[in-house]
Formats: sequence, structure tokens, C-alpha cells
Amino acid sequence: MQLTHSLKAQVARLPYAAVSVLAAIAAFGAYTSMYAFRKAFAAGTFHGEQYLHIDYKVWLVIAQIVGYTMSKFYGIRFIAEIKGAKRGLTILLLIGISWLALLGFAVVPAPYNIVFLFINGFPLGLIWGLVFGYLEGRRSTEFMAAVLSISLIFGSGFVKTVGQTLIHTYHISEYNMPFLTGALFAIPLVIFVLILELMPPQTEEDKLLRAERLPMDAQERKHFIIRFLPGIILTIIIYVLLTIMRDVRDNFEVEIWNSLGIKDKSIYTRIDTRISIIVLVAMSLLILIRKNLRAFSVIHIFIIGGCVLVGVSTLMFSLKMIGPVSWMTMAGLGLYLGYVPYNAIFFERMIATFHYKSNVGFIMYVADSMGYLGSVSILLIKEFARPNISWGAFFKEGVMIVAIVGGICGVLSLIYFLQSARRNTAKATGADFKFSTV
Repeated sequence: MQLTHSLKAQVARLPYAAVSVLAAIAAFGAYTSMYAFRKAFAAGTFHGEQYLHIDYKVWLVIAQIVGYTMSKFYGIRFIAEIKGAKRGLTILLLIGISWLALLGFAVVPAPYNIVFLFINGFPLGLIWGLVFGYLEGRRSTEFMAAVLSISLIFGSGFVKTVGQTLIHTYHISEYNMPFLTGALFAIPLVIFVLILELMPPQTEEDKLLRAERLPMDAQERKHFIIRFLPGIILTIIIYVLLTIMRDVRDNFEVEIWNSLGIKDKSIYTRIDTRISIIVLVAMSLLILIRKNLRAFSVIHIFIIGGCVLVGVSTLMFSLKMIGPVSWMTMAGLGLYLGYVPYNAIFFERMIATFHYKSNVGFIMYVADSMGYLGSVSILLIKEFARPNISWGAFFKEGVMIVAIVGGICGVLSLIYFLQSARRNTAKATGADFKFSTV
């Protein structure tokens, strides 16, 4: 305990920029390590296995997403109310439970082991809010959150490459591979979480620029939703669409590439690394925009632009103007240009713009719960209503819906929040005028 306090004191004395870089690297490492426990199973294809005429892998994906979705609903309250002192231990405990579930998946025969993917998914759904809690409300949140969010892209592809390597190079079975992949990342996970625990709290300047971040009780959560209801509805529509297609790409990337005639097991990491770098640069540059409303507007433009890129690239691929690698790269970039801001900086700058004492975790988990509910619903519809459509064709149709509906809702969301900000300014100006005339 004394050593921890000593290290915290030393970190607090470091320059602000150095602390930000250290926190960003630790958050990226912790969340990438979490992906080893969540997405490694997706590297397997479990070819030819079906139960009740549904592919075994689809059952696994559904089971994990159901657990993950239930976790997001639980997290609306849990993440909103959690105190900072409990974060690190909670992260390690939850991921430890998910790892034990992967051991159950390895030793219990199919199809009875499907339930262990549900158990695996529930605790992992809380990790994002816990990790982001170390980063929110800072002058450098954009940079730190951008680095963290790259794990959403890089981590998934990297873990699937590790899983495929264990299967094809070391001949590990598809059932044992997820647990062993987790074992490779267990020690790095502990190290990164310990580093996050050393991070100092918000400074007074952070609170002045970005609003103080506090736990929220039920009444405060209700007031927040009522205050921003139209914008939240539009945001959730876009986020649900992005989550569904990002999840399809994430869970069935192997099958999508196979349907396109490409079976290079290293392509996941290669393509996702390119996307990661572009998204990292774009998100990080927002730190240069000090005015919160302007930054919030630029974030909307990223989201709208991502939807446009998805639609244009898919149309070009349909007309055979580009090949499958270019299409998957551009479509993936468009999805993540829309998806990553919601997981990193959209709600951060929203709270800062309106200077609302709250926390990102609450509203993020409201959106996430809806997003993953939509994701599991679409999986069930696909399997029962359109079982013969390939994942490649399904992905292609889905991203066009994202492009059209998401783009329109993004424009409407931008208009709503700009008007809301102007009303706030007008009220504040009016209040100041009345005060000055008293």
C-alpha cells in the first residue's frame, strides 16, 4: 500500500503531457488485453457444426452478445455510480470470471459449452466504462480516448491473428484456443491495470474546461435523459446501426473475407492496423480544438463522413470500380470513423459543451445497451428469416442501411445540438443582463 502511494505521488509530479501519454498507453494495453478474452473464439470457424439448423459459431456469438447486452443494461447504473477507488480491482475480477468461463468452454463438450460464452460476455461488457473512467474529463481526453479506441479496431484483428496462429501453426483446437489466448495476455493485463491505478484525479483546470465528473444517482440520470432526449434518440439510432454492422464485421470477419475469396490469415491485423492509424490521427487532432461546441460539431462531421464513406465505397464495389480489399478497408474505416467517436469523445465533448455535471459512463451504457440489443436481434433475424444469405452479402446490405439512415440522423443530430447550445447561450446572456440591471 505504501509503495502504491509513493508511485502515485511520483506520477502526479510528472508533466501533464507525460501522464496523458502513460494513461493512454495503459488504457490501450488494458483494453487490447481484454479483447483476448472476448474475441479470440471468433478466430475459429467451427466449420460444419450446427444445432437446430443454426451454425454453432452463430450460437456462440449470440450467447456472448446476449451476456454482453445484459451487462450493458446493468452497467447503466453500475458504471454511473461506481467510485474510482474500486475500478482496478473490479476490472481484474471481471476479466478473471470471463477467463474461467473460457476454461469451461474448453472442457465441456458442445453444444452444452455454449452457455459459457454467455457467462464470458456478461462481465466483459462492463470493462469499457471502467477503463474510460480513468480518462474522462481531462484536457487531453481526446488524445487518450483516441489511443484507447484504437484497441476497438487493432485489438480485435490482432487477437484473431493470434488465435489463427495457435490453430494453424501450433495445432491448438478451436475449443482450447480462446482460453490459451487469454493466458498469453493475462500478465500484460495486470501490468496495464496497475499503471491505470496510478493516474491522478482531475485537476482544477480539467474541471473548469470539461466539467466535473461525478457519480450519478437515479434522479440525476433521469434529468439528463429528459434534458437531451431528442439528441439522445438520434444518437442511439446511429449508434445501434453502427454497432450492428461493426459487430457483424468483428465476429464474422473470417467468413466475410472467405466469401470474397481471400483467405490470408494476416489480413485482419494488416487492414485493421491501417484503419487504426487513420482513426487515431483524426481523433487525436481534436485536442487542438479548445472550444467544446466547435469540437462537438467536428465530431458530428466525422460520423456523417464515415457514413458517406461506407455508402460510396460499397456502391463502388458493387459497380466493380474497386476490389474487395479496397472495399473492406474503406467500409471498415467508415464504420469506425462513425463508431469510435461515440466510444471515445462524442459524449465527452457533449458534457463539456453543456457543462453538465455527470459522467460519460452513464450515457455511453444507455447507447451501448440499445446497440447490442439491436445486434443480437439482427443476428436472430438473419439466422431465422434469411439463413441462406452469406455473411459477405449480409454485410454489404447492412452497411448501405448504415450509410443512408446513419447519415440522415447524423445531420439531424448536429442541427439539434447546435440549436440547443444556442438556446443555452441565449438564456445565459439573458440571465446576465437581468443580473446587471438589478
